[in-house]
Amino acid sequence: MTKRMMGSSGIEVAKLALGGNVFGWTADEAASFAILDAFVDAGGTMIDTADGYSAWVPGNKGGESETIIGKWLKQPGKRNRVVIATKVGFMAGLAPDTIASACDASLARLGIETIDLYYQHKDDEKVPLADSLGAIDALVKAGKVRAIGLSNFTAPRIEEALHVAHHAGLTVPSAYQGWYNMLERQKFEEAIAAVVLGQGLAMFPFYGLANGFLTGKYRSQTDLGKSVRGLRNVEYFEGKGPKVLAALDKVSRESGAPLAAVALAWTMAQPGITAPIASATSLAQVEEQVAALTLTLTPGQIELLDRVSE
Repeated sequence: MTKRMMGSSGIEVAKLALGGNVFGWTADEAASFAILDAFVDAGGTMIDTADGYSAWVPGNKGGESETIIGKWLKQPGKRNRVVIATKVGFMAGLAPDTIASACDASLARLGIETIDLYYQHKDDEKVPLADSLGAIDALVKAGKVRAIGLSNFTAPRIEEALHVAHHAGLTVPSAYQGWYNMLERQKFEEAIAAVVLGQGLAMFPFYGLANGFLTGKYRSQTDLGKSVRGLRNVEYFEGKGPKVLAALDKVSRESGAPLAAVALAWTMAQPGITAPIASATSLAQVEEQVAALTLTLTPGQIELLDRVSE
């Protein structure tokens, strides 16, 4: 299966990444293991998590997702089949001491010696970029991190981070993670895309299935109670949401692929996209998503989906 290069990192990944935000939340350990197995067996290679997943669950402290993934990685033959991405700083900020201790904690929970891709989870303007990038550069030099990335940064701050890294001789970010799907294209395309494409960064979009709306799970307001994330989809029923679903239905009938696969395949076909990130809480959802790995949309199908999602 064809893989894509992750920016300048030298790391190759399959064109779909598995989101770990549901592990320890809506997927318990047994379900998470089954999902991870199914994803990797289908050709997936990248697992994306964060030290803050899933701190929003009552009784959780954060790190639950990493802990579950770590237990899965302890099984024979798992570690060498996957690229592990995790993040730091969403809750505690990006002070150098915070980064250093958080990385050690993530490594311990994951049970690995090296994080393949380590993101600054969101910008922390209280900490100079030279300091946060310097702290992560030290982790790279120590062999604890292979490549670094930025998440939830604005376009000017991405450019500034790259400039600082180059000027100071620090490890340069090779990946960006941001919000992007067919219903909310402007979050990426209006400004960030130009920087990502111009600087050769890998782009890993999250919310690739718009909280499940693009899978066809939510066809009316009465469907919103189907999951804990259903109410996030209220706004999608207005504007272009119904038109996008209708177009996805058409392409699904033509291709024989589920809506989730069609939506992800469209994302994979967009300029600058390395691999969209999608999470799953069941084997059925994994099967629908990994179908995108072998789905090639026709130019006419892409044009239709482009038009209705503009």
